[in-house]
Amino acid sequence: MTPFALIAYRCATAALAPIAPFALGRRARVGKEDRARIGERLGRANIPRPPGQLVWIHGASVGECLAALPLIELLLHTENRSVLLTSGTVTSATLMAERLPAQAFHQFLPIDTPAAVARFMDHWRPDAALFVDSEIWPNLLLAAHARGAKLALVNGRMSRRSFLGWQRAPRTAAAVLALYDVCLAQDEDSADRLRQLGARNVKVSGGLKADAPALPADETKLASLSAAIGNRPLFLAASTHAGEDETILPAQDALRRQYKDLLTIIVPRHPERGRDIAMLCGTRHSVRRSAGHEPCADTAIYIVDTLGELGLFYRLAPFAFMGGSLVAHGGQNPLEAARLTLAVMAGPHTENFARVYDAVFAAQGAGRVQTSSDIAAFAGRLLADPREAARLGEAAARAAESLGGALEKTRLAVEEMLRHAPA
Repeated sequence: MTPFALIAYRCATAALAPIAPFALGRRARVGKEDRARIGERLGRANIPRPPGQLVWIHGASVGECLAALPLIELLLHTENRSVLLTSGTVTSATLMAERLPAQAFHQFLPIDTPAAVARFMDHWRPDAALFVDSEIWPNLLLAAHARGAKLALVNGRMSRRSFLGWQRAPRTAAAVLALYDVCLAQDEDSADRLRQLGARNVKVSGGLKADAPALPADETKLASLSAAIGNRPLFLAASTHAGEDETILPAQDALRRQYKDLLTIIVPRHPERGRDIAMLCGTRHSVRRSAGHEPCADTAIYIVDTLGELGLFYRLAPFAFMGGSLVAHGGQNPLEAARLTLAVMAGPHTENFARVYDAVFAAQGAGRVQTSSDIAAFAGRLLADPREAARLGEAAARAAESLGGALEKTRLAVEEMLRHAPA
């Protein structure tokens, strides 16, 4: 019997469907939707379904889509197969347009209303659907299951907060999670929570992000930035979130009293925050990359409010503060920095990548910070001793390498699932 909460959800989403176009239009006006592609959000495809087997992969945003790229490459080694990648953000769509291989293509995820989902499923008819990380959309899952698609949760993560939320509706959780043919969890904690909630065929595969290739960097831009920066000491704050700059800026003030030519590079997780960060800088001399600037001799803070360029700055700096960790976001992925031999520091909120941060900090023997003073002290230690920074960076890289292996485990599990997919 279908749980009442699930019936109520389907009724509510159906009732709200008529106002969805207006809500999407409002989001488009503030840059949160691509106005030209709003039809996709309503389940209306703008390209035909390719012939042959179609694997649909969904990742919420940039991080999940990047984690899926190596898996997409491997899945496309099979003849007569295509991959549809969906996501829900404009930034991820822009990035995937540049990076998806041939035989793979991007569409926006339809909103989770019965009508939009039905249009999407009727057009694409996926043979299998893989949901990356923690994306659970009941109407999408029910529709895919009803049409015979094989379902998998890959790179699965179930945080304690999400687990407690689902526990308030145990029958609904069990009904939804039981739709997956296989759940591949990042770690034992997530696997145990998924099992308790009713998921079946749960396996621990590790995190796909540990197997992702190093972030790319344009060599011409890298050479230009390197020349502009010269031998100046660098303090890099990567993927920062709102509420963290107020801690980072006093740390750079303290560091700059010791290192007069210090250049602080702030790369916000959401580039649209560049203007706000520049305002917070006040009288500190800052420039924004989105305005076409490179740092000059008197630049104190360089705000990199552009998309897809973090790989450049990971190749220039000896260490990085990882954003999303001073606020209750859960931390950004430290593997991207560690893989390029940067020493890593982060605040107390790293539950999104708890296993990864534990491994990196254990290898480094340091890295946890909470205040401006902590950040300045750790950064000052590494700036004063470049050999120590290099040693910690190599330790972080070894920790990142030790966490690999999820990609092949995921590929094998998905191929096994596809062998049992209907023709």
